[in-house]
Formats: sequence, C-alpha cells, structure tokens
Amino acid sequence: MANALRLGIIGLGRGFMLTLPALKADSRVALAGAFDLRREARERFADEFGAPAFDTLDALLYSPVIDAVYIATPHELHAEQAIAALRAGKHVLVEKPMATTLADCARIERAAADAGKVLVVGPSHGFDAPVQAAAQLVASGRFGAVRMVTALNFTDFMFRPRRPEELDSARGGGVVYSQAAHQIDVVRRLVGQPVSSVRAVAANWDSSRPSEGAYTALVTFEAGAAASLTYSGYAHYDSDELVGWIAELGYDKDPDRYGEARKRLATLSSQDEIEAKLKRTYGVPAVAADTPAPHHEHFGFIIVSCDRADLKLSPKGLSIYGDTERDFQPIEPPALPRKEVIDEFVGGCLGIRRPIHDGRWGLDTMACCVALLESSRRNTDVAPNQLLDTLSEKP
Repeated sequence: MANALRLGIIGLGRGFMLTLPALKADSRVALAGAFDLRREARERFADEFGAPAFDTLDALLYSPVIDAVYIATPHELHAEQAIAALRAGKHVLVEKPMATTLADCARIERAAADAGKVLVVGPSHGFDAPVQAAAQLVASGRFGAVRMVTALNFTDFMFRPRRPEELDSARGGGVVYSQAAHQIDVVRRLVGQPVSSVRAVAANWDSSRPSEGAYTALVTFEAGAAASLTYSGYAHYDSDELVGWIAELGYDKDPDRYGEARKRLATLSSQDEIEAKLKRTYGVPAVAADTPAPHHEHFGFIIVSCDRADLKLSPKGLSIYGDTERDFQPIEPPALPRKEVIDEFVGGCLGIRRPIHDGRWGLDTMACCVALLESSRRNTDVAPNQLLDTLSEKP
C-alpha cells in the first residue's frame, strides 16, 4: 500500500472493532501501529497487521511511521490525546463525543488550527448514507424549505454492560454525550442551519444506573426550522420496531428477544459487568469482527418535514410523502460499515475534500449537548452560541 495514509490506532476497544472492516478494506489506509493499555490487544494487533504495537502513547505519536491517528478511547481521554497528537504533527480522527467539556473541545479545535492538521469528529450517525441522501434533498430545495424534524430513539443503552465512567455524567457518561451527540449531529446535518436555542428535560429515572438515561428536547434553528428530539435508554419500548426491526448497526433484530439486556445485567456483579464490556473489544481471543451488516446504520425514527413533502429515513432508503404521491428511493446496501467516515477523513488528509465533521462541527455539537443539560437544570431555553461566547471570554 505505497503512499497510503499510515494510521495509528489509539484505543483498541469496541469503537475500533466496529470501524475495523472499513479500515482494512480501504487501499488508501495502512494500519501502521497501535497503542492500548491491554498487552493482549497490542500483541494481537502486531500479529494481525505486522505493524508495531507501542507501549506508550508518546512512542506512537512521535513515530515516523505514523501520519494520522484514530482515537477510540474512553471519552474523558479524548482531549489530552487529541491535542498531543495534533502537536506531534498528526491528523486526528476522534470518536464522538469530541471531549467531555466545552472548554476541552475548544482546546482541540485550536490545536488543530495551530498545527494545520485535519481534525474529524466521528463516526457519528450524521455520516450514515440515508442521512446524507436526505440532507442533499433538503439542500436542493426540491421540496421547499425544511420546517421540522421529528427524531426519536428508544433503546436499551443504559442496561448494556458499562464501565463505571460510562455511568458518571461528570466523566462523559449517560445518554447525552454518548447518544444526543449522534441525534444532534443527524438533525444539524439534515436541517443545514445553525442552532439558535435548545429547550430540554433530561433525567435519571433509575438510581442503579446513576446518570442521565433519557431526554426530550426542542432544538430551534436560525432560519426558523425546529427539531424535536426524544431519547430513552431504559430498555422498555424498542423503537427499532418503527424501522422494520433493524438494529442501530444495521443488523436484523429478533423482537422476541425483548428484555434481554435487563435480564442479563441482573445476573452480573459489578466486576462481571466490566468483564462483559471487555469481551466485545479487540484482543479478546474468542471475539472476531462482526460479519458485515446487510443494512445501513441508523439512529431511530426520523422524519424531515418540508413545505411540499415529508421525508422518512430508514436503513434501506428514503420514503418521500409528497402532496399527491409517495415514493421510495432505495439506497444500495453498505459495502462496509462506516465507510463514509473513512472517506471524509482520508479525503481531508489527502487534500481532496474539506471535512464536514471538522473541529468546529464537533465543538458546535458539543455546545448543543451542554445546552441540553443546562436547559434541563435551569428550566429555560439555552443558546449554544452564548455558551461558546462565554467560553471565549474566560482568561
């Protein structure tokens, strides 16, 4: 793979596992090294890819065989690792959320600008092919102005095996930073306008899972459009029913397995839960990469309302409900999961295209997430731009 982008992996966890098929299949990318705290993961990487597995982060960042890095570590580590990578002269793809505070997101964006390097925040569901197709239709003006987006997702997120920090809001846990970041990215991509305000209620309804597990929000945009966002991770209703029983990652789902997450979690001790989480990461001998999904990834039920049509997104394509006719525009099944994020990142690094989901995009999405939480705490509308203005005023 001569002239390929030599990519270093920081964090060989579940995020890396999900993105790995697209990385392996892309001739523009060479997996050139990795760093992880787990020795077994490093050894497996070295064996599988014939590339160095570094014992320290600095060793990877300052290696001459690395051009760019993919950061797929726990949320609270993103800021320092991304900034260190940018200062070491590496392009950066960092998983969402960009960081766990607005100030840290701003620091990452400044570091990318100072270094003159590409920064992309993702994967997020804003990259999904049906979202991109719908966004292009909206931007074309074919159906008039966009007026409203309805987005809802009911999952078992809070009852999947979790590390302690994933249930600690102060460390980026709960559904807002992990899941609202997806939903906000999606509606921002669809509407194509700056967000003007957020009004929300976020709550924790179960003391055994001590972080926000649900929210509902009204997001307004500068040109007048609005989006209603609802998310629950409490493992009751499953909104995959509304998209043909296709799971978030694009696999067909068996509705008869209802309640499985809660039942399984009830059998696990705290240590068992941590170990169950680890079993889905790279380097565990019994775990191989999942077979490719037959459908596109998605983030729940989404309808975009324009002047002359409603557009319903699905993992198979777009349903268009016009004034007098309805139509379905199929989207070819994905050749590989998450290919879109690799296209955007590699294209940016090679100077072929300017990334959409860059540092400013990630910062603005994080501002919306913080506004959601602040609105819930203060019981009032919160303007994300005002949060950013306040941040810029700090010494």
